[in-house]
Amino acid sequence: MRFPAHNKYHASKVTFDGITFDSKKEGLYYLKLRDMLRRGEISDLRMQVPYELLPAIYRDEVVHLKTKDKTVSRLVQRAVNYVADFVYIQDGKEMVVDTKGMRLPDYILKKKMMLALKGIEITEI
Repeated sequence: MRFPAHNKYHASKVTFDGITFDSKKEGLYYLKLRDMLRRGEISDLRMQVPYELLPAIYRDEVVHLKTKDKTVSRLVQRAVNYVADFVYIQDGKEMVVDTKGMRLPDYILKKKMMLALKGIEITEI
């Protein structure tokens, strides 16, 4: 017996204006923002905006080759990044918005890091 593929959080992908969103909630919020943009209530609407919270960590190592030694940088830890669903300007203030169905531990930690390290508060929808 085969079951249809689905998102593990039961979100359904939707497409508006040729853009595919990970959930209906995110797509519907986009439509709201698009209308606010057209009315001039917001400006500079961007989607899927990346923020680097912690940089990657590299370590230089010496590799011994047949004829010489060579120093190479090896990745020790990957960078910690957060990707905001929407970023826009409203009343002169930059708004960072995330549409959430479930608040997972990774997201909760990254939200705290955004405020502590970048001074940016995430608005949840």
